[in-house]
Amino acid sequence: MVDTVHSLADRLHDVLVELLTEGAATAGTRGLHDVVARATALGPEGAWIAAAGRGNLAGLACLRGETEVAILHLEAAVADGYNDCVALHVPPVRPLHGDPRFRALYQRMRVTPADLDELFWLHREMRTMVSDAQQASVDNIGRLDTGVSSLPQAPMPTRRPHTPGVLATRLDLAATGTALRQAALKAEFQRSSGNTSLSLIDDTWDDDRARRDAWDADALETSRRRAAEARAFVERPGAGTTLVPCPPLGSITYPG
Repeated sequence: MVDTVHSLADRLHDVLVELLTEGAATAGTRGLHDVVARATALGPEGAWIAAAGRGNLAGLACLRGETEVAILHLEAAVADGYNDCVALHVPPVRPLHGDPRFRALYQRMRVTPADLDELFWLHREMRTMVSDAQQASVDNIGRLDTGVSSLPQAPMPTRRPHTPGVLATRLDLAATGTALRQAALKAEFQRSSGNTSLSLIDDTWDDDRARRDAWDADALETSRRRAAEARAFVERPGAGTTLVPCPPLGSITYPG
């Protein structure tokens, strides 16, 4: 099968989901290296995918404290158009801020104000989705119904970005959403099947409470879906479309 931008984007999504669900120690980084190599072979069209893979490899290196490896991956990523300056302010990356090589590559990145708005939104949405998933897990404790609740996600921005680096962060968001939904559904199916079995063998099973739990769960899911829809990205009127340097290093507060 011949690689295309779309097929490699799908492959990178799957690799990121595996890393998020299994952990780097289990999944390893071979998948990311493979995507980077195949995207590089596509030439300019695949550059943003290679940059996305390199950016994630750099992030994993930062988590392991491998400064030299992280710098090398980031240098290659920036050369391929990586410009997610927001991601470079997460706690694991901050120790690199004092490194002259990191500061030099950061200063080479360019972004439009409109794209920067979306980058902030994408990272904020990732944090919100994690928080929603944690709260949903708490809300589902003790439910007696057999329904399965989903984990709504805000619609992905459809605007055409001015820089392809934004596409890489959209992939990160999509993978985060997939991983969280998979984990939530797995837990929900386990709870549902367990409740089904107990309702068949437990003479004291509270059917009335199970029905109330189902109604409450439906109401919560509806509320989460409406909240996700309300979070949809809206372009800021008059947001600049000219490439400018990223905000000064250290001036960005990671969305929380």
